[in-house]
Amino acid sequence: MTDLLGNMKRTHDCSELRDTDIGQEVVLMGWVQHRRDHGGVIFVDLRDREGITQVVFNPTVSEAVHGKAQEIRNEYVLGIKGKVEARPDDMINSNMVTGAVEILVEELRIFSQAQTPAFQIEDRVEASENIRLKYRHLDLRRPQLKNNILARHKASMAIRNYLDNNGFIDIETPFLTKSTPEGARDYLVPSRVNQGQFYALPQSPQLFKQLLMISGFDRYYQIVRCFRDEDLRADRQPEFTQIDMELSFVNESQIVEIAEGMIKNIFKAVLDIDLEPPFPQMTYDEAISRFGLDRPDLRFGLELVDVSDIVEKASFKVFASVVQKGGLVKAINAKGCATFTRKQIDGLTDYAAVYRAKGLAWIKIKDGGEWQSPIAKFFTDEEKDALRNRLDMEVGDIIFFVADQAKITNEALGQLRNELGRMLNLISDDVFEFTWVTHFPMFEYDETEKRYQALHHPFTAPQEEDIDKLDTDPLQANSRAYDLVLNGIEIGGGSIRIHSTKLQEKVLNCLGIDEKEAHEKFGFLLEALSSGAPPHGGIAFGLDRLIMILCKEDSIRNVIAFPKTQKATCLLTDAPSNAASTQLQELAIKTIKIEE
Repeated sequence: MTDLLGNMKRTHDCSELRDTDIGQEVVLMGWVQHRRDHGGVIFVDLRDREGITQVVFNPTVSEAVHGKAQEIRNEYVLGIKGKVEARPDDMINSNMVTGAVEILVEELRIFSQAQTPAFQIEDRVEASENIRLKYRHLDLRRPQLKNNILARHKASMAIRNYLDNNGFIDIETPFLTKSTPEGARDYLVPSRVNQGQFYALPQSPQLFKQLLMISGFDRYYQIVRCFRDEDLRADRQPEFTQIDMELSFVNESQIVEIAEGMIKNIFKAVLDIDLEPPFPQMTYDEAISRFGLDRPDLRFGLELVDVSDIVEKASFKVFASVVQKGGLVKAINAKGCATFTRKQIDGLTDYAAVYRAKGLAWIKIKDGGEWQSPIAKFFTDEEKDALRNRLDMEVGDIIFFVADQAKITNEALGQLRNELGRMLNLISDDVFEFTWVTHFPMFEYDETEKRYQALHHPFTAPQEEDIDKLDTDPLQANSRAYDLVLNGIEIGGGSIRIHSTKLQEKVLNCLGIDEKEAHEKFGFLLEALSSGAPPHGGIAFGLDRLIMILCKEDSIRNVIAFPKTQKATCLLTDAPSNAASTQLQELAIKTIKIEE
């Protein structure tokens, strides 16, 4: 049988060779990055996963090899054998680690020819994202994406090594499982054997990892694929990867310590940055009060200021009526930005409206302290002094106000704060600001469905001192949940879990799930809890989001090898696609066309 490689066996990768290797006979294999013909001598930049080395085809070395090299084009796959030579002094490329040497080729094998690629294989590629996703196998050859995937690998290895050294066991949990309520939409998988019934792909391994604690495994982890059928954004995908862990006989501080140690290891492995835990912490109430959001970006200021008490009796009825109805009036001082044009202010007003703000009031502080604003005339001198002091208003500032229900005011102004941070270049990708957010509410009230919903999930334990509030005022009960936020992005979240059957049933009842429904949907968990469950808790990190931040990307699609589009399609494989009628018959499924 003929071996395509012949007598070639790769000796080095394309980033290894240095001037200390001059005179060695070597074998390299890879793709043609560039080909240049200089007066009969052909130069090729040969690329593999690790880097690039220049190889030279000179007719004085071998006429036959040089003749064959005439066929070479970009992205051909080659194997070459030759001697390492020093580049002439005026040809040394200091931008390449192999830039002091080149290979004088004595033997050439063309393993594969290539058509002209859909775009250039380089970082400054001029191609739409859809084209790059359609030809993802080519896009992954580009240094930027290749390095992102390698960074992901380094992070995964750091995670596994750290958790193994801390007594965790890697255990796989099922992908074909039971659909449960309280979360995003499930992806359903029809069962051929049990016709008319469906599995669900897991949104997380939550229930299984709790069962593992009840089984006595003590410390579990998994780098696991999860699935959610939800509307997509830059930091979401229908399938994503979690760093999932659960621990027995622990409290919040012990889980936080373990998680911080893992993050420290990841940053050292990927970026060679030495983080210094412990990270700061703030309560949910503090995060909402100061930043409007439960995932605050601490890389810049522009904190929200509550002025409700100052304006509740003002003659500006828009503000006064909101406060009198129990709402909030909050403001941001964008210092030095009184130069904003009306077009910029209108743009920010439209931005706030996306988050349901009914308007965006503003005041510019002009020379001499004069207020320029459509609402300035509605405030007394006393009210102006109070606003000036609380908001630190100075000449050149512009103040933005939102007045509405507390949730809308906080979210709209919090999102506006982030937008101002981007507009004013206050945010640096080279800065990493962590904070833990703790003491989340157990529930929020859904006005549409007229019932409580779990803010995290229904298996989160309440604060011990708030257990009685589940019977009297559930909205006042805080949970033992905690999120780790990095640069305004939630990268991980978890909680101490409920380990009492009685308490779990009470929480489910608060969510409108009665005893019968609870046992239909969660009977296996309730039964397991009644068999002796240890106090336990855990946390899950979004690996994709974390790598996105480490690689300074603005979309998780750039750190996933084969991502979906924002419409949850794979342009490379053309998925999802129609199923054959025979497959649907086996599954006892009939599709219907829904008119748009």
